[in-house]
Amino acid sequence: MINTGDTAWVLISAALVFLMTPGLAFFYGGMVRSKNVLTTIMQSFFIVALISVEWVLIGYAMTFGADINGFIGALDKVGLVGVGYNVLENGTIPELAFVAFQCMFAVITPALITGAFAERMKFAAFALFILLWAIFIYNPMAHWVWGGGFLAELGALDFAGGLVIHILSGVSGLTLCILLGKRAGYGRTAMIPHNLPMTVLGAALLWFGWFGFNAGSALGANELAANAFVTSQAAAAAATLSWVVTEWRISGKPTILGAASGCIAGLVAITPAAGFVAPLPSVIIGLVGGVVCYFAVAVLKEKLGYDDALDAFGVHGIGGMWGALATGIWATTEINPDGANGLFYGESHLFIAQLISIVVAVVLAVVGTTILYKLVTLVTEARASEAEELTGLDIIEHGERGYARSILGGSPIMGSFEDSSEMLANTVLNATTNKA
Repeated sequence: MINTGDTAWVLISAALVFLMTPGLAFFYGGMVRSKNVLTTIMQSFFIVALISVEWVLIGYAMTFGADINGFIGALDKVGLVGVGYNVLENGTIPELAFVAFQCMFAVITPALITGAFAERMKFAAFALFILLWAIFIYNPMAHWVWGGGFLAELGALDFAGGLVIHILSGVSGLTLCILLGKRAGYGRTAMIPHNLPMTVLGAALLWFGWFGFNAGSALGANELAANAFVTSQAAAAAATLSWVVTEWRISGKPTILGAASGCIAGLVAITPAAGFVAPLPSVIIGLVGGVVCYFAVAVLKEKLGYDDALDAFGVHGIGGMWGALATGIWATTEINPDGANGLFYGESHLFIAQLISIVVAVVLAVVGTTILYKLVTLVTEARASEAEELTGLDIIEHGERGYARSILGGSPIMGSFEDSSEMLANTVLNATTNKA
């Protein structure tokens, strides 16, 4: 029978997860230069519309339709045909509530990728790539893990999306930013965030929405939702502390961008484990996640030289991998009888299943993204020219400015501060380089 309390919680959680994508738009939008703020926000906002329609037409059917050989869902639910007010199998909510909840997951996942290629991809290519990626990469992976596919049969656990969402989007973002190439002037010109308060607002909205993301995945107002709520908060807080302390010791200054990035890293790390681990391990998961993601952003990216503009891979890809492994270490049936015991509780099967699933997600992301990118470039030009990048994609692609021009008719009001900051940063950078 339908439980109205559970239904209300899932619908509220769906709304919370919806809020995360506009929150991501602010989070990413504040980190780019002012000439690309609208482009960055537009990408997340447009994805909400694009993927919602795709989900209703075909996405839900491919993901949660009748399983076909552990590979994909049957098309028996295309257009949500036959999905009415019936109770979700083994659940207490209408299936349509589940459709709405999972729709928001399908929306935010490709939006995460946009942080990797920020400030250099043309809108037409972006829209086509995201649509193809949702159909041919996200839907199959979600089916493999959540829809009864072969990874579920293997025993892999992913409570709210470490494998399906974060590893898949983070690695796809890394692949795409390498295929597109570095931004014009990358490594020579300081590319500093133009509006950190906007980024912090976005991080706060993400943190808030994440309670629906993780606790909502219990699909009911129950003790499992309460556990996921507490573990999410504990991990996010712990990762914020560990990132800031690590940054403080290494660079000498604790930054608000580091604090915001740390909280997201902790939320990413706990996502696959939130409904399988106890609160104390969640603190450990967050502490390690903050440090690991910091070094991925501050050291690994510089060593390898790729231009992951807003650190989609460093936070989501690396954080998701750590979270999936941590699930294999600390998961326990004492928290969730439908789960499994990890290494800490004397069993190794789950940890092995998590390792295999990580490899599958990475291979699918790399190979699938490469193929789809090549197909997109056959249809339309993907990379903005150097001259277009210098002008800014807001004007080139959308014919709009993020900020009004000053009364004197000069540079945009916000842009004038940004330009001065970049000039100062470039002066310091050049002086340091010359001294070296």
